[in-house]
Amino acid sequence: MTSGPVLVTGATGNVGGAVVTRLLARGHAPRVGVRDLSAKTAPGVEKVVLDFHRPETFGPALAGASGLFLLRPPAIARVRRTLCALVDAARAAGVGHVVFLSVTGADKNRVVPHHAVERHLAEGPVPWTILRPGFFAQNIGDAYRADLRERDELYLPAAAGRVAWVDTRDLGELAAEILLDPAPHRGRGYTLTGRETRDFNQVAALLSKQLGRPIRYTPASALGYLRRLRSRGMPWAQALVLLVLHLGLRSGQAELVDPTLGDLLGRPPRTVADYIADHAHLWSK
Repeated sequence: MTSGPVLVTGATGNVGGAVVTRLLARGHAPRVGVRDLSAKTAPGVEKVVLDFHRPETFGPALAGASGLFLLRPPAIARVRRTLCALVDAARAAGVGHVVFLSVTGADKNRVVPHHAVERHLAEGPVPWTILRPGFFAQNIGDAYRADLRERDELYLPAAAGRVAWVDTRDLGELAAEILLDPAPHRGRGYTLTGRETRDFNQVAALLSKQLGRPIRYTPASALGYLRRLRSRGMPWAQALVLLVLHLGLRSGQAELVDPTLGDLLGRPPRTVADYIADHAHLWSK
């Protein structure tokens, strides 16, 4: 078991927040890195200033830390001076293990920013574990929430694509367990998915049943989807990323079910139906 606090990045988001929750449940007080100390976090955690664009914050945030949970904020595309530099600072601070939240296929896809971070970890001396999750169930409560509340609609350019939905709560639990006992996971990269696939018509049916009102899935065109996102004020860069992500679902990029997550957790992963049942309040009117 590890000693010293684990520094968690992205603690105000879904996966980082789930890491914090699990660490607290296991009796380990984490340290969370935030740009603004007024950010709301779980009670019982230490907050420190950590800004990927301010290297002078790295050393103090990492001082005395036993481990680092690292994820890439969506706004950061240039990772060498940010995430990779933080990994270097972790080495200098004597951090014992880094868990990096990557994406499926990043080990082979040089286009995604995560690839460079994976390579930097693999080529460096800091012990590491890489998590490569599939498509998040939490997208239903985040990216799709406005359309569901305002239009009772899933409007996406995914055609009939199927998804092995993975719940970020399971990812956070696994990351925390690895950070508390890293030895069996050193130098390993894990592909992580849910245990079953559902297409968007099936997700709409699950939502309809849970919410007690009809929810429809409308297969969008690429142009129509971009227009919808832009009408909500989303920046072009972010809208294009979402477009590419959902177009990839058409060709089965997220439909493969991998048993690794359940094997590592020692229990079946949560399903998308579990996520919807636990978060129905997000789509109430």
